[in-house]
Amino acid sequence: MQGIVKLYDPITGAGIVVSDSDRREILLRAGGLRGSVFRSLRQGQRIVFEVVDEGGQSFASNIRLGADGS
Repeated sequence: MQGIVKLYDPITGAGIVVSDSDRREILLRAGGLRGSVFRSLRQGQRIVFEVVDEGGQSFASNIRLGADGS
């Protein structure tokens, strides 16, 4: 899935990503960049990510560069 970073707090590591496909806001948890090429994100930055649903809440994970083909 592709989207754009709406908000990102570099101190907490939490943020919000807006999905291109349905404009849904998806949370980025603190530590969500762990294992990715990113150390920080900026507002408006385009990213590719996967969505993980936990306890009725959606979270962005596996954040990376590039296109996902969708």
